[in-house]
Amino acid sequence: MLVGVPKEIKNHEYRVGLTPAAVKEFAAHGHNIVVETQAGAAIGFSDEDYIAAGATIASTAQQVFAEAEMIVKVKEPQPNECKMLRKGQTLYTYLHLAPDPVQTELLIASGATCIAYETVTDNRNGLPLLAPMSEVAGRMSVQAGAHYLEKANGGSGTLLGGVPGVAPGKVLVIGGGVVGTNAAKMALGLGADVTILDRSLPRLRQLDDIFNGQVKTVFSTVDAIEQYSAEADLVVGAVLIPGATAPKLLNKAHIKAMKPGAVVVDVAIDQGGCFETSKATTHQDPVYVVDDVVHYCVANMPGGVARTSTMALNNATLPFGLALANKGAKQAMLDDKHLLNGLNVHEGKVTYKAVVDALGESLGLTYTPAEEALK
Repeated sequence: MLVGVPKEIKNHEYRVGLTPAAVKEFAAHGHNIVVETQAGAAIGFSDEDYIAAGATIASTAQQVFAEAEMIVKVKEPQPNECKMLRKGQTLYTYLHLAPDPVQTELLIASGATCIAYETVTDNRNGLPLLAPMSEVAGRMSVQAGAHYLEKANGGSGTLLGGVPGVAPGKVLVIGGGVVGTNAAKMALGLGADVTILDRSLPRLRQLDDIFNGQVKTVFSTVDAIEQYSAEADLVVGAVLIPGATAPKLLNKAHIKAMKPGAVVVDVAIDQGGCFETSKATTHQDPVYVVDDVVHYCVANMPGGVARTSTMALNNATLPFGLALANKGAKQAMLDDKHLLNGLNVHEGKVTYKAVVDALGESLGLTYTPAEEALK
């Protein structure tokens, strides 16, 4: 198969779909790879590195899209990229379609087979291609929150770890999954007073064991969210419904009741955000203020540490990518129910129910089960 890797074009996005090491794996399986020039240069992967790994270099994205049978990216395709896709071509990347009607319509119109990293599953009911970026984003959320708590950056001037004689800052993490666990690890490491809210008692028990009682675990209710958000210096939104629009757990009243100079970090912004006051921002202009509360809602947070993120992502996506190339997309998905769960759009049909639930009424979409669409 001819596999194409275009350069990412989203604001301050320096990650790349395949590292030179991943290209070498594809080449070892007999595949040809075309990489857009300078696709990985910003994070230390030169064109020469890709050539040495077995790739050819294309001068433009148009050439990559025109030649490749499978496009491997990181972020969702931008409108001009969507328009270069075609029927019979496979797109393998993050999509986050539920809050994005424009991209959804363009991918439907393309006729391409579009597989979303964030909805591929595993035997433990996990999301293995989302997990590495969730780990990165969870850790970055506290790093970013601590930065914007500094007075010069718009915050209250609170040091999360405190100092002897001064109480530490309070961090509230809403959601105890991969993002939340990693956020709590970072916050605890800084010496903060950390509380995690979650609606799963078994998960709260696990978290209590993981952190050996050093983190407060609280069952998530409307009352708990109201109480703990009002006391927090930093709130990390870490909730996820796979492939669906994130639930709004902090409303405008909650934000208004928070401390002046508090910071909220919405890691769920890719799926529409879990705070009512959230709107997507970029690394170039990452924050804004609502009711004296600093909002950090960067939609591609892991892009800020692009080298680490790229290598972590490739570790997870490579096995599925090789299966798609070795068997062809259709057969690979029919052979693997977990990869099949990644199929969101196929030849004009929407094959992921949460996307139809979110956008069906506004776009007139109907749901087609993935296996039915492939047959």
